[in-house]
Amino acid sequence: MIEEVIDVKGKNLFVKFNHSFENRPTIVFLHDSLGSVQLWRDFPEKLSEKTQCNVLIYDRLGYGKSFPMLTHERENNYMELEADVLIDLLTELNINDAILFGHSDGGTIALIAASKYPEKVKAVICEAGHIFVEDITVKGVEEALNAYNTSNLPQRLEKYHGDKVETIVKVWTEIWLSEKFKTWNIEYLLKNIVSPLLFIQGEADEYGTLDQVEKTISQVTGSAEKFIIPNIGHTPHKESRKIVLKKSVEFINSIINL
Repeated sequence: MIEEVIDVKGKNLFVKFNHSFENRPTIVFLHDSLGSVQLWRDFPEKLSEKTQCNVLIYDRLGYGKSFPMLTHERENNYMELEADVLIDLLTELNINDAILFGHSDGGTIALIAASKYPEKVKAVICEAGHIFVEDITVKGVEEALNAYNTSNLPQRLEKYHGDKVETIVKVWTEIWLSEKFKTWNIEYLLKNIVSPLLFIQGEADEYGTLDQVEKTISQVTGSAEKFIIPNIGHTPHKESRKIVLKKSVEFINSIINL
């Protein structure tokens, strides 16, 4: 795996990639609101090996080993803007057949990118993504903020994000707990998604109900399927790694063989 920092229209992003498989798609991993390249562990490499697909993992600006954000303030359309950055990154690396694997915020960004840039996206695996704000999500963010203020969570996050931890916690919690964000909704974009979609969700997800899944797969134009895992929370690829890996391999192989 090659590791480097790439300048994407003025944003210095840390990327890790393997392009050793000729004429094969690239699986692009999009982390969650406190995530990073490192926190995916070896899941991307395993999925790459089992599908013989190339892989790209990157830290969004302000996360992991990417350069810091300029401000902790966000507008409602911040994930739409991140989808634009993703496409700029794919263009920079000449990737035109991406299979997007996004978790939480990353899942939402994947859906938006597939909607706005269908020519770049071959398929989407959305894991625990959101298309609108629910009370359970707000409650989950409140509990995470409390854990940050009362436990060793800052120190644990520092291992992956260095001195950027306070900022990434602020940008996530402030926007999701704000009054203005309650109206955020991307359902209007779903009809433009034509690439195949797999939506993975834990039945016990502490940040979202199954409405997120049902309302997504029922409104996209392309083929869509759901994969709900009982007794699993917000991070299925960690909590039920083998099952998620197996299902993802099956989905990707079915797409490649179309």
